[in-house]
Parts: sequence; structure tokens; C-alpha cells
Amino acid sequence: MVKIRLQRVGKKKAPFYHIVVADSRRARDGRIIEQVGTYDPMTEPTTVKLDKELVEKWIKNGAKPTDTVKRLIDEAK
Repeated sequence: MVKIRLQRVGKKKAPFYHIVVADSRRARDGRIIEQVGTYDPMTEPTTVKLDKELVEKWIKNGAKPTDTVKRLIDEAK
């Protein structure tokens, strides 16, 4: 199953995430299909950058966003 999920790329105690499309059987930081955005929880307020067309394309093609990513997509709209 293909999922839209977070991939952590920040250093220790300074998280930064890529919002990616990946196979659910792969590791969290493993191989991805496509990057569709970023999320920075360390800024005030938190920063979410999404390519909305790519997200909609992947959802129409059957990708399921995780609960956290679903919340971030709703906040970005």
C-alpha cells in the first residue's frame, strides 16, 4: 500500500520532516517514491509547505495519508 507520510531528516533535538509518498512496507527513512512537501515544527508558528496538486494526484491514485499528514493537509488548506 502506498502512503503519504513524514520522513524525519532533522538532527537530534531539532526535527524537520519531508512529506513523502512511500510504500508502507519500507522503513520510515527508506526509499521514497516522491517528495510532496516539508514540515518544520520548530518554527513559531509551525511551517507546512505542500505541493497541493501532487498531494491530490496521489490521493486520487489511491495513496492513503497517515493521521498526522491528514491533519497537516487540513491545516494547509
